[in-house]
Amino acid sequence: KAEEKGLALVSWVSSTVPRVLVGDPGRLRQVLLNLLSNAIKFTPAGKVTLRCSVSPDEARLRFEIEDTGIGLTPEIMGRLFQPFVQADASITRRFGGTGLGLVISRNLAQLMGGDLTVSSEGEGRGCRFSLWIPMQRPTAAQLSEVG
Repeated sequence: KAEEKGLALVSWVSSTVPRVLVGDPGRLRQVLLNLLSNAIKFTPAGKVTLRCSVSPDEARLRFEIEDTGIGLTPEIMGRLFQPFVQADASITRRFGGTGLGLVISRNLAQLMGGDLTVSSEGEGRGCRFSLWIPMQRPTAAQLSEVG
């Protein structure tokens, strides 16, 4: 979808992120796909960037999804994680959606012991979603399964 819109899709993974960590890949995938899909949907031009880093103690992964899209006002950011809420009616007409994706994503992040937050410099200035998820180091048995 990013390619169809002419957007650059950039990813960066810190060299400090361990090759193998233990977590819930299904839920993590669901949250990341929703965040990336939203970033692409609400970015008419420019780029979407996914960054992955790890906390110094290697206990939590941090994902940042940043876009050059339509941006958000402080008022909208305050309502963004409420069910069935979108920026406004014109956004719903223009982009579609139910307003549940971010609610579900934050709930999944919290079920995994993490959280999902948003920041933006304002309308027309893009936004950044930050996802923190606790992870575990694999046991020797789990490492042998990976190879």
